[in-house]
Amino acid sequence: MATGSADSPATLYGPVSLVLGTAASVTVVFAGLLGIAFSLLFGSLAVTFALLGLRQKLNRVQCGIGLATGSLGVLHPVLLVSA
Repeated sequence: MATGSADSPATLYGPVSLVLGTAASVTVVFAGLLGIAFSLLFGSLAVTFALLGLRQKLNRVQCGIGLATGSLGVLHPVLLVSA
């Protein structure tokens, strides 16, 4: 069972990380047009919120997907610049 109350702001960590991870993945596709700053920003925020949500044990599936897509949003531009 979840450790926080249903009214806690921590219940939003999963959905927020999912939305930011998806936004990071979309901005990676358009990195040539938008630049890499947006994907780095959205990806790092998605990873942060996902880790906070996983630590609170709330919305674990959404946090996992947000962590995966957010990390791709961070790693792709970093590997692109290093190559």
